[in-house]
Amino acid sequence: MSTAPDVASRGARPWNVIVAPDSFKGSASAQEIAAAMAAGWRQARPTDRLTVLPQADGGEGTMAAVAASVPRARWHVVGKPVCGPDRRPVQARWLELPGSVAVVELAESSGLPLMAHPCPTRATSRGLGQVIRAALDAGARRIVVGLGGSASTDGGAGALLELGLRLYDENDRRLDITDALDLGRVARIDSTGLAPLPPDGVEVLADTTAPLCGPSGAAHTFGAQKGADADTRQALDLALGHFGALAGHAFGISTAEPGTGAAGGAGFGLRAWGASLVPGAERINQLTGLTASLRTTDLVITGEGCFDRTSSGGKLVGTVLRQCAAHGVRSLVVAGRLMATPPDLGVELAATAGTADAAIAAPFTHARSATRMVAETVHEPTAFGMPGAQST
Repeated sequence: MSTAPDVASRGARPWNVIVAPDSFKGSASAQEIAAAMAAGWRQARPTDRLTVLPQADGGEGTMAAVAASVPRARWHVVGKPVCGPDRRPVQARWLELPGSVAVVELAESSGLPLMAHPCPTRATSRGLGQVIRAALDAGARRIVVGLGGSASTDGGAGALLELGLRLYDENDRRLDITDALDLGRVARIDSTGLAPLPPDGVEVLADTTAPLCGPSGAAHTFGAQKGADADTRQALDLALGHFGALAGHAFGISTAEPGTGAAGGAGFGLRAWGASLVPGAERINQLTGLTASLRTTDLVITGEGCFDRTSSGGKLVGTVLRQCAAHGVRSLVVAGRLMATPPDLGVELAATAGTADAAIAAPFTHARSATRMVAETVHEPTAFGMPGAQST
């Protein structure tokens, strides 16, 4: 375990600094904001050794974060467009890592931003299954699937159908699941044609601990942001419960398992296939090399659009901060808004920009200047006693 000395007492020696933010949702990608933070720090402390490792939690931006951190990562474009969430064709990619590991991101093929307009019951996860199939056909030995930002609430049934699952109604007619409410009509599940797992298995990165169904399940927790009103959320929850009971019995899994509600229940569908569910943020920390690098790091700069009480849960920034604490490494949170006090150090873009609107309008400029402002004062014992900054 690292026993890094206090930031203010290190003298003039160069520090090892890791820049590892999440995206600033709706404002800047993790790669963009990390570059701005690094530029600001370098302006004030050009001799420090900076490692830029943009992060993600398994949702949108997961592949880009891993690609930016793994030197031999290689992009693959799926040969033909896949089925988008509203069934319009989408050009999708997956990422190959050394060791024949494929990283697939649901948001690339089945994400909510790909919808022409919200359609909460008819959106599908079929495209995700098609990308996974492409990785299998290319010889992937292990597949890592990032969930998050989904458009559908189909329990992952669309993806499973593309992987060879067959569903039948009470009259033994095959169901294509063109509407998620069709899940309530499933009477029989045939898994004999389901593609086998790759040799080293499938790992699913979940960005939530929600179960498949119930008051805290996929439909009730995330349905509204996908355009589902209260009645539609209730109907979707009942359909997921029916399908989950059948599939749970067939595959030996529970609809109450944390994370099965991720991505509209795609977490459940992939668990039914045999995948394992893991916390997305923690796994991305490992895949990008952040966890291993903490042993020789003096300071980690992380951040997100709004740092609040939910950040200390399973979200990316909270996960990074817990890892810093475990390794005795100092941390700096750079956020658009600080709605909670970081455990160590923090600076708010809204304070340096003057207003939250000004920070949102020019996030790179203000992230660069805020980080530079902190770096210019870290040699002083009261380095972080400045407007817009908080310290313990």
